[in-house]
Amino acid sequence: MRLLLAEDERDMSNVLTTILKHSGYEVDLAENGQEALDLSMKNNYDCMVMDIMMPVMDGLTALKILRSKGDVTPVILLTAKSEIDDRISGLDSGADDYLTKPFSVGELLARIRSLTRRGQDMSPSKLNVGSTSLDSEEQELSCHNSIRLSGKETKLMKLLMLNPLKGLDTKFIFDKIWSKEEDVDESVVWIYISYLRGKLLAVMSDLQIDGEEGGSFTLMPRRD
Repeated sequence: MRLLLAEDERDMSNVLTTILKHSGYEVDLAENGQEALDLSMKNNYDCMVMDIMMPVMDGLTALKILRSKGDVTPVILLTAKSEIDDRISGLDSGADDYLTKPFSVGELLARIRSLTRRGQDMSPSKLNVGSTSLDSEEQELSCHNSIRLSGKETKLMKLLMLNPLKGLDTKFIFDKIWSKEEDVDESVVWIYISYLRGKLLAVMSDLQIDGEEGGSFTLMPRRD
């Protein structure tokens, strides 16, 4: 799993990065809120751990911008402050959890595990990107008209719509959707990308999926 750690205190970030990597996570490090925002707009993360008090842009501002753009990645806020108003501000800004420094690293790991277990279950069942919408409960893709999707097509379309304009590599997609199945390999991703491309054309969607077999795939506005 891939995490974003946004922490400007060098000693703290070094310790947390070492422990998170030792626990099996891939970690990208940001030293301020703007850098965290830039990384989150380019990459897909399973969870973000973000300090509130950072230079250039604070964590609350970065989080508000992320949420305003529809990013539903789980976020844990870190802060040295313990006042109740700070916790309320963090949660109202869209945080999923909150830890006050100093904290137990074991507790941080437990909260990351809890949030990442929930995965896409935390996301809304109805998604809109541009003029295209997906109802994952009804397994229906719509734009100028509607079409039904299979279960796997729905999961893949949802993953793409939760991460518009982000390149999702084949391994990442496979691990998210097919990792528990023993009779398929990563080539199945390309097959289902091809299915979805046809479905997007069928509903005259304003979106397209860019990318080549075995590489990364990006949901983006259609180029006519």
